[in-house]
Amino acid sequence: MIQIDDTVVSEILLDKKFVCNLDKCMGACCVEGDAGAPLEEDELKELETVFPLVKEYLSETSIQALEEDLYTIDGDGEYVTQLVNGKECAFVFFDEKGITKCSIEQAFINNKTSFKKPISCHLFPVRLTPYKNFTAVNYAHWDICDDACSLGEELGVQTYQFLKEPLIRKFGNKWFEELELVDKHLNKSE
Repeated sequence: MIQIDDTVVSEILLDKKFVCNLDKCMGACCVEGDAGAPLEEDELKELETVFPLVKEYLSETSIQALEEDLYTIDGDGEYVTQLVNGKECAFVFFDEKGITKCSIEQAFINNKTSFKKPISCHLFPVRLTPYKNFTAVNYAHWDICDDACSLGEELGVQTYQFLKEPLIRKFGNKWFEELELVDKHLNKSE
């Protein structure tokens, strides 16, 4: 484990290779699981703001689900995105190839919002677990990401490198630079 400021980072982020491979997994992380994507409290307001901007990308079923509730509370008492029929995140749409895409991210790409998507989605496969005195930054292994691990190996991209943008978004440049220094130090020692 690596401590940076008030975070404890799993060394797996330095060791494991990862690059999303949507052509293989079809965006299964937005469909699989037993709850929606974790949300931070400040993101709840963002969902209210962005919902009218993303409706054009969504199915009627998704719109109906989101009009009932933009988010819900899971079994652990945490805020999560709403699901459609207990399956995919209500904010997703499917492109012409059947790949799951995020309507919030699409609105961001189309310059309709400055909110890219919930940080838990942006960080995936990394999951954050807050504790009293620190936040654990861990890799969440899912079989659906095996192709992403293979592509990461092929391209030689470490998980934390692949997630540079969302890690900086969450923790800042200084934090990320510290993680890079730790990686260089550990790789030099081997």
